[in-house]
Amino acid sequence: MRLTIDTETDTYEQAIAAVQAAYGLRSAVPEIWPDAPDPRPGPQNLADDDLADGWTDQLLFRMIASLMPGARDVLRRVTELGGGASYEDVQRHFADHPTAPIPPSKIGGTLTSVKAVQRRTGPEGAGPLLQRDERARRYRIDDVLVAGLQRAFALADVRPDLLRGEGAEARGLVVAVGGQDLSGRAGDRRVRSAGGAP
Repeated sequence: MRLTIDTETDTYEQAIAAVQAAYGLRSAVPEIWPDAPDPRPGPQNLADDDLADGWTDQLLFRMIASLMPGARDVLRRVTELGGGASYEDVQRHFADHPTAPIPPSKIGGTLTSVKAVQRRTGPEGAGPLLQRDERARRYRIDDVLVAGLQRAFALADVRPDLLRGEGAEARGLVVAVGGQDLSGRAGDRRVRSAGGAP
C-alpha cells in the first residue's frame, strides 16, 4: 500500500486519520475535527439500487461478510469464473489451495451456510444466489449479480475487518497499545496469545 500525505494541504488530523486507516486502526478523531469522515470505504459506499430480485450491492456485501470464510472463498471463486463453474473445477481449485484448502468431499458442506445466510441477510423471496444444477454438476450465479458480487468482494478486500471470521479477533488475538484496543473488540484490553490465554 502506498500512502501519500501532502504537508501543504493536509491537516495534521487528516494525516493521522490516513495513517490509521492504512494500518486498519480505528480512527481516533480529535474533538477539534468533529466532522471528519471515516476515510475507509464501507458498505454505505456501495449502491443501494435493485440489481435483480431485491439484491443490491449493499445486500450482496452483507451476504458475503456474513459467510464463513470457506463458503465466501467458494462464492468468490464462482464469481471470478464469471458466475459459472463445474463442481469438479471448484473441487480441484480448493483441493490443493495454498492458503484455504477444502477437501473435495467437504465443498458441499462448506456451502450449506450460503442458503442459511441468504435467508437471514438477503432480500425476501429471492431465488438462491448460488444456484446448483445437480444434473449438469454446475454452480451458477445470475449474470446481473456477478458484477455486484465483484464490487462487494472488492470492498471485502479493502475492509477484511468487516468480514465474519477474519482479522485478529477470529484468530483469538487481541492487540493493545497504550491501553487502546486495536483489534475491534471493545472492553478487552489484554494481549492474548494465539491460543487465547492472557
